[in-house]
Amino acid sequence: MTDERVVAVWRDGAAVRVPADQPVVTAFDLGLGRGDGVFESIAVVGAGAPHLPAHLARLARSAELLELSDVGETVWRALVDSVLAGWDPGTDGVIRLFLTRGLGQGLPPTALAVLSPVPAEVVRQRTDGISVITLGLGVPADFRSHAPWLLGGAKTLSYAVNMAALRHAAARGADDVIFTSLEGQILEGPTSTVVWSADGVLHTPPLETGILPGTTMARLFARAADAGRPTAVTPGTVDDLRAADAVWLVSGVRAAATVHTLDGVPRGDGGLSASVRELLAR
Repeated sequence: MTDERVVAVWRDGAAVRVPADQPVVTAFDLGLGRGDGVFESIAVVGAGAPHLPAHLARLARSAELLELSDVGETVWRALVDSVLAGWDPGTDGVIRLFLTRGLGQGLPPTALAVLSPVPAEVVRQRTDGISVITLGLGVPADFRSHAPWLLGGAKTLSYAVNMAALRHAAARGADDVIFTSLEGQILEGPTSTVVWSADGVLHTPPLETGILPGTTMARLFARAADAGRPTAVTPGTVDDLRAADAVWLVSGVRAAATVHTLDGVPRGDGGLSASVRELLAR
């Protein structure tokens, strides 16, 4: 079986491709030992990364929140170009950019890019939709915006809780999760932004809750506004999702995945998912 994965690391002022089965960081890298770093996942369409600028902007903000030196757009674009060289335009892929504190102590950060095909399960969820359960994150909705040490709004490598939530969902027969605050406000998914439609308006939770600014959600809302479709940033609850005309988990690689089951209760999408996917595909 051919390994389609591609890896490139920044070394000695250049993007260097490395065989996917060979190590690229030392065991003492702080990204590995402490999760001290940030990352981005970027959809590859037709052997290109059309939404790269928005992801680089968010990566830079995440690095700033961690007081981590960003290697800069020139380096990231060189790494992206390196992994995309020779990629099959007919294969949907995902690039993950990783930035870690490296060895620390004033030494340069580690920067690398990984490209791989989109998993078949993700492709299935794009078209078939997903079942979702709600789980409490254990913080008040307004707490993280006043607690910079919790790194609200940063896309960090510390994803153990997110992955544990997805495993818990799988054990309960669900595909994904929507986190809620102590008061029951909607926050976000482990790897996605929550969007719902009610009375013809697209809604998403406020960033003041400490959620990650969704690049795909921002693109969706911008294109909806261009099409004359109203949008709103709304502090919602699970009851709002139950009463909504449609609910989606939105992310760069999966696009708008329709929630067809919420906490074990089947729900429809009011025929709205096709128009939302069309907006994202423009």
